[in-house]
Amino acid sequence: MKRVLAAGLIFLVLGIVGLCAGSYWVYSSVNTQHAHSHANDYIKIEKGSTPRQIIDQLAENGIIPSGTAALIYIRTLGDGSKLQAGEYQFPSPISTLQVLKQLEKGQDLTVKLTIPEGFTRFDIAKRIIERFPHDASLDDKAVLALMDDTSLIKDISPTATNLEGYMYPSTYSLPRDSKPQEIIKAMVEQFRKAWKPEYAQQAKTLGRTPHEIVTIASLIETETAVQSERPIVAGIINNRLAKNTPLGIDQTNVYIAKMLGRWDGIINKSDLEVDSPYNTRIKTGLPPGPISSVSESSLKAALYPQATDYLFYVRNVDANDGSHWFYSSAAEFEKGKAKYQQWLEQQRQEKRAEQTNANNAENQ
Repeated sequence: MKRVLAAGLIFLVLGIVGLCAGSYWVYSSVNTQHAHSHANDYIKIEKGSTPRQIIDQLAENGIIPSGTAALIYIRTLGDGSKLQAGEYQFPSPISTLQVLKQLEKGQDLTVKLTIPEGFTRFDIAKRIIERFPHDASLDDKAVLALMDDTSLIKDISPTATNLEGYMYPSTYSLPRDSKPQEIIKAMVEQFRKAWKPEYAQQAKTLGRTPHEIVTIASLIETETAVQSERPIVAGIINNRLAKNTPLGIDQTNVYIAKMLGRWDGIINKSDLEVDSPYNTRIKTGLPPGPISSVSESSLKAALYPQATDYLFYVRNVDANDGSHWFYSSAAEFEKGKAKYQQWLEQQRQEKRAEQTNANNAENQ
């Protein structure tokens, strides 16, 4: 009798352990973010599809990692009757639970367009073509041409020659059939919301036009992602302008390379020496216009710069968090610059070593 009770107890314990392990596996599977390759595609769920058919379709397309875990979840904690037919676009990565909630919410016939801070109009044009490929007659050059229409910002910046800097960086949910000009208009309208009525007066107080403020904001945007540093960088730009010293902002040279259609991811010597009004390495004053999209943080920094005697800055390699060291003297700046260049060379060597090891592993 004791043996029977002991055996029963063992089976009970094993059952409980198995149930707990299975529950944990299901919980982990449906909650873990899963990357897939169909973020730009629409998955069509046909009307009349059963929950199993829907789950099988999602698993076959790689949208969810485990159809079994999803089915168990639906049958124990979910409700398969809530899953709706339609055309869906699932971002990557995404968890199974997020997929199921999206299916319960119903079809979403919008496209999410993300424009990061610091994107140029060239980057934006390519992103629009990638996310809205329905018009085969349009390419990024055609979209760029649409950005030359400055009628949307004439009241803010009558001297602007294109919409660079005036298309606000954000994530937009737009109808699938949106035309490029409609998308551009939506981004400009978002910029206009960020550009407060009092900003024009503050620009005037500083002795600058709104266009100059947006230009300075774009320089700040490309120089530091650390918001607390942006007013300091704005102050340095003002200090160098006051001294009629070239700003020396390399991102303007990247912008030149993009304008010339030759940007390859590396700033070449020819990019630094090119004779262009955008080349802040050799030209004094501000470039003719913005060099990127700008966030409200950078606009505020340009409008309310922090007064210091700094003239230089270089990346803080000790913190390695995107922050900078700031200097008033050229001598101190050169020391910081040398330390940065030493760190940069070390990074390059490590990268080359990793590439060599990867190549060796492939050849073995």
